[in-house]
Amino acid sequence: MAATVEKRKPVFIKVEELKPGTNGHNLTVKILESKPVPAPKPRRAPMSFSQRSQRPSRINECLVGDETGCIVFTARNEQVDMMQTGATVILRNAKIDMFKGSMRLAVDKWGRVEVAEPANFAVKETNNLSLVEYELVTVQA
Repeated sequence: MAATVEKRKPVFIKVEELKPGTNGHNLTVKILESKPVPAPKPRRAPMSFSQRSQRPSRINECLVGDETGCIVFTARNEQVDMMQTGATVILRNAKIDMFKGSMRLAVDKWGRVEVAEPANFAVKETNNLSLVEYELVTVQA
């Protein structure tokens, strides 16, 4: 007789709890702004056949947050359409990427972005985690 697998309920955290190098985060955030990142200029290098068929990827940098703080979220391709200023979204299985020493929130193919009902919180814009610079320190054993 097969045992039924009980699904774990997702644990939602707040923006202020995010730390560098972590993943598996579930958050409900409001979008404060969403700006497209210009595509890099094409290089004059010869292209392989597989590269020619790829569509250029769309990337937006979005400032998102909750009542504890805010952070830059990197939206890619179809995620860009959901990231409308003022909307509320649920980020499932989000991860922290480091970009030039600061944290960026992202959802890859293992996660999901869902549009949610409008949240009734005011975003704390004074605590922007993406403005904190981190330095990689190697510890000698």
